[in-house]
Amino acid sequence: MNDERVVQRGTATKSVAVLGSSGGNLRSHGGNDPQKLIADVRRQLGAAGMSLTEVQFVSAHTSMDGVSDSVPAELWSLVEGEPVVVTSGPLAEVNNAARKADQEIARRIRAGEIDGLILMSADPTDTNSDAVAAAAERRIPAAGTGGTSVARAQQLGVNMVASSGTTGTTSTTRAVAYVSGLARHWGIKYKPVLGGSNSNSSREEAAGEMAWRRISIRGIMVGSIPAFIALALVLAASKIPGLYGLTEVFDVLIAGLPIVVAAVAAREISALNEVGLVAGAVTGVLAAKGGLLGGLVAGILAGLIAAWLIRWTLSHRFPATTANIVTGALSALLPGLLVYYLLAPVTSWLGDGVKTGIETALEFSPILAGALAGAAMWFAIIGGVYHSVILPLVLLEMGEKGHSFFGAIDMVALVMVSLGITLANVVKPRTSGERALAGAGATVNFFFGTFVEASYPFMFGDKRVFAAAVGAAAAGGAVVGIAGVEATAYLPAVMAPFIATNAAGMVVSMLTSLVLAFVLTYLINIYAMRKISLTTV
Repeated sequence: MNDERVVQRGTATKSVAVLGSSGGNLRSHGGNDPQKLIADVRRQLGAAGMSLTEVQFVSAHTSMDGVSDSVPAELWSLVEGEPVVVTSGPLAEVNNAARKADQEIARRIRAGEIDGLILMSADPTDTNSDAVAAAAERRIPAAGTGGTSVARAQQLGVNMVASSGTTGTTSTTRAVAYVSGLARHWGIKYKPVLGGSNSNSSREEAAGEMAWRRISIRGIMVGSIPAFIALALVLAASKIPGLYGLTEVFDVLIAGLPIVVAAVAAREISALNEVGLVAGAVTGVLAAKGGLLGGLVAGILAGLIAAWLIRWTLSHRFPATTANIVTGALSALLPGLLVYYLLAPVTSWLGDGVKTGIETALEFSPILAGALAGAAMWFAIIGGVYHSVILPLVLLEMGEKGHSFFGAIDMVALVMVSLGITLANVVKPRTSGERALAGAGATVNFFFGTFVEASYPFMFGDKRVFAAAVGAAAAGGAVVGIAGVEATAYLPAVMAPFIATNAAGMVVSMLTSLVLAFVLTYLINIYAMRKISLTTV
């Protein structure tokens, strides 16, 4: 392992501090395991010849979306170079301790003892406010994830050299992203360290945690997104002349989606890596006739059974190899057979019910259904329920037919509106610094169809821009309803019409939201700048 005191290109080792929390969406993507999360970051920093010198990480026992002050929590810090819990208790008490640690970190930043920051679902306006303010003053580089926290840090003037949302990431990929951004900024050669071994003792320890606490529907669904995107791409390609034969591939993929969901669920809940993955795949094969919900139910049960079985077999002195085989086999067969023989009709009926409910709402009033869905999207994502409600609906629809009404709404009401707002701030920013911030966000929105949080600094900074976003989203959603469009999100904007059931309708819907968001934000910025100008004269 690289020595943390090495010198890069004649410059002393860069010292980096980690600030953050287990967050909302992050908790389903490694935030519930602070020790591994911090260890992954330190490992990648070491590979780049950097050192981890400070940690201030608040870990709550539940998602921090709408969390109460009485929820049990811990404050993690570095003690003699190792991440440990230094304070535990109700979240309110832990946050008080975090604020004191924040003041010390801010002092070290101003003293030049910390060269860069890594922000993980941090709170720039509260528990990390002093350190963030010091970082903005010193203009030290920062890298981070967590849409809301990163956007607020940028709004406060932090020099973010790498930022993104959390959806679809892991502790390892986030750590690589953080260090890559910092290394690129400092001109340091960096080769990510990937892979690793899992000992039997670590497997037993991971499974020793109460498995039901690891059940996260949104975590399972988000982890399965690549399979759904592959399905959407095949569907789009099958419409190209000469590629109609891909329709058969589409049918195979849509039939395999329950297997993917079951495998992801079993792996995450069991915490047994390959054993959980195999158990989930096998149980998913048996549960596939129950549709996407059948795979989800079977995968969750497989994960719970596997977590219990591995403890039972090891406590009864089974050899590790036998324990893994017994655990993987039985935890796959029991829930798989249960769904296959008993639950499949119920889960299939529920899946069809969701599809029918959406279709009924659209038949009753397509314009109203679309407008309400579009307007609700921003409140859902800001309120922290997007990943636990909207995203599962999108994937459930796609699991039934390969495209989704809410998928189209996602692209139109979130991605296009965010693109319109950020583009307006590129063309007519209120300050020179906002142009670069908006440009980076617009690029991600357009080319990747994600990180809609890029528009947060402008929406939170002016309520009129927020109102414009909701209005543009509602208008675009109404067009989606009228045109009867179904599509998906998490794709480049230019690809969305090719995925949609109505390409022309999708284009009109996207342009409606984009143009409205752009024009309204542009006019709001002009008015605000004129008002400031008159005030200063």
